[in-house]
Amino acid sequence: MMEHIKEYHRILWKTDSGMLTVEGPVSPETLERYPFHPDLVAFRPPDEQREAIIGISRLPEGRIIIARTDAEVVGYITFLYPDPLEHWSKGNMHDLLELGAIEVTAPYRRHHVARNMLRVAFSDPHMENYIVISTEYYWHWDLKGTGLSIWEYRNVMEKVMSSAGLERFATDDPEITAHPANCLMARIGKNVPLESIEKFDRLRFQYRYLY
Repeated sequence: MMEHIKEYHRILWKTDSGMLTVEGPVSPETLERYPFHPDLVAFRPPDEQREAIIGISRLPEGRIIIARTDAEVVGYITFLYPDPLEHWSKGNMHDLLELGAIEVTAPYRRHHVARNMLRVAFSDPHMENYIVISTEYYWHWDLKGTGLSIWEYRNVMEKVMSSAGLERFATDDPEITAHPANCLMARIGKNVPLESIEKFDRLRFQYRYLY
């Protein structure tokens, strides 16, 4: 079994919306101190999402990075093992984490909150022990709220992810190939062994041996 060591980091900065703190990985106790902003509704109602994220923070591998004011959480990122029902869990890789969700409430998006949350997440040197994947599906994107087209939104998403070292990787996964705007992004840590990289490559191309 892999030992999941989590090293806390924090950034504070002043915005025209007030002081913001980005910190993590945070404990369940920290999350329990703050309500979620009422507009954090991308995945489920804020109270339900808060409970789900507290649950992730209790997992051995679970990592939660938050952006908050003194009063509430205004953004978060989750890292955890891929869902057992997902294709990416089939390799049973102890050093493969999924960036499962990233959300920032609309009033704070102009303050580079997502980039700073990623910066804090990868400030932990123990993240170099993992392959981190992010599966980008256009149907998860807030196209209406941002007013961006699918391709404009993907361009923004790629720039934000690449700021933390994630790159686009080819795959034949059916959910990703279902639409040309979808993509797989990943960051391979410096300490990841070749064996794990080869296993990840096999996961990316699950159908190539059928032809």
